[in-house]
Amino acid sequence: MDAFYASVELLRYPQLKGLPVVIGGGRRSEDEALVAKYGDRLADIPLAEFPLLKDYVGRGVITTATYPARQFGVGSAMGMMKAARLCPQAIMLPVDFVQYRRFSRQFKDIILSIAPRMEDRGVDEVYIDFTDVPGGQREGGRVLARLMQKTIFEATGLTCSIGVAPNKQIAKMASEFNKPNGISIVHESDFETMIWPLACRKINGVGPKADAKLKSHGIETIGQLAAKPRDWLIAHFGKSYGAWLHAAAHGRDDRPVVTESEPVSMSRETTFDRDLHAVHDKAELGRIFTELCVQVAADLKRKGYAGKTIGIKLRYDDFKIATRDQTIDDYTQDAATIRRFAGLCLKRVPLHKRLRLLGVRVGNLLPQDDVEQAKAEQRSGESASLF
Repeated sequence: MDAFYASVELLRYPQLKGLPVVIGGGRRSEDEALVAKYGDRLADIPLAEFPLLKDYVGRGVITTATYPARQFGVGSAMGMMKAARLCPQAIMLPVDFVQYRRFSRQFKDIILSIAPRMEDRGVDEVYIDFTDVPGGQREGGRVLARLMQKTIFEATGLTCSIGVAPNKQIAKMASEFNKPNGISIVHESDFETMIWPLACRKINGVGPKADAKLKSHGIETIGQLAAKPRDWLIAHFGKSYGAWLHAAAHGRDDRPVVTESEPVSMSRETTFDRDLHAVHDKAELGRIFTELCVQVAADLKRKGYAGKTIGIKLRYDDFKIATRDQTIDDYTQDAATIRRFAGLCLKRVPLHKRLRLLGVRVGNLLPQDDVEQAKAEQRSGESASLF
């Protein structure tokens, strides 16, 4: 999906189209005041009344930005104070995950109605295997891609960019070629001309550290990477990653589209507007801690999971991170239980330094239906043993 969060917001605020807009942080008093004043007439809010990024004070980070804002160097995960220096005139909107998840479910349902083999890759991205979709191969997949774009736009007002390729690795790269609202098709015969000139960072899985190491060896493009022998890459990058780099540079990827996958864990975390101290800000920290536990419990119930491993994550004012977890006897999705054991984990970490971030995690997940079935079988076994 194209600038998904920002695009959803522009449906509510069409007067902001074509302007630099950043989405980040929770709802602030300024946002509450606008909603209270205009109610369901959000499209009527004058531009002069929106909060500007230049006036922001705090340590929030940007979740996403519109394309006009990105032209100033503003991007996801950037601190909002830093972004304010790059684009002070940007309009600032709060994050609304409830709304984004609603649109996410809507566009995915549309895709499944057209091509049922879909792998969910997060709130705004999917992989689709349309090998066996009737008519899916027409014009190399372009007809199907146009149908998806048209149907999604008519139902939601949102645009998406689609990459069509022989495998997931190349399709991922192709989806970035013609944003926004583009379709890019890469056949096997196009790989050397369309993919090899690209920077190595365009490969999904080559991060900043790997890219820096590649550049230290004079390797900047995918074509240069492909020219390196497999044994050389293994010698310099390790057996597994070196072999993967060689395969990726040659466009080889045999991963299937996975239509169902179980989550490993669910978590919630928040970065504070100011550093908080365990003693001096005990009440505020306690409130936030409880709220995170309630949110994680709600996520588990909504998605139908329970977990046995409960943990916490802290980031201190010196950016060092501490984590602790504890595995309990029974699977749970209960907020009070999560709060109790997360609190025990919290007692096992140093709390003398100020905190920037607090997170709560529940892992070792099992579908709640399986938990209930296991409990029923256990009760049945216990009853049988009485006779």
